[in-house]
Amino acid sequence: MEKKPFSIGWYIIGSAIVWGVVMLACAFALKGTDGYMKIQLFLGMGAAVHLIVIWVPLAAQIRKRLIEKDDS
Repeated sequence: MEKKPFSIGWYIIGSAIVWGVVMLACAFALKGTDGYMKIQLFLGMGAAVHLIVIWVPLAAQIRKRLIEKDDS
């Protein structure tokens, strides 16, 4: 089985996309007068999605690489 090269670039791009969407959602929410609760919700959701979609797979990939390195 071929080993794929490890690239952190995709995680950085994914992170930028997640936070870009969060910023746009915040901007649209602030158009109205009742923005604080919406902003808090968007930022919390953005942080949760960022952790789940970006950092969990990245940590798993790094752990896998460390285990492979120790076994060889």
